[in-house]
Amino acid sequence: MTELTGAVWRTSSRSNDQGLCVQVATNVVAAHGVVGVRDSKDPGGPALAVSPPGWSAFVGAVRGGALRG
Repeated sequence: MTELTGAVWRTSSRSNDQGLCVQVATNVVAAHGVVGVRDSKDPGGPALAVSPPGWSAFVGAVRGGALRG
């Protein structure tokens, strides 16, 4: 995925020992205009390239409890 070239991935501070981990790369916003998101268990697998406003909306929904199952 070329828009994530040079991404520096960090694991969510909310990750747990059950393998439910997400990694985020925000350093690619300035270079490519996207936020990278991937599964930490499969770093060579697919990754999402999300717009910064889309990522902010997602984080806001999670923080606000709108996405609880």
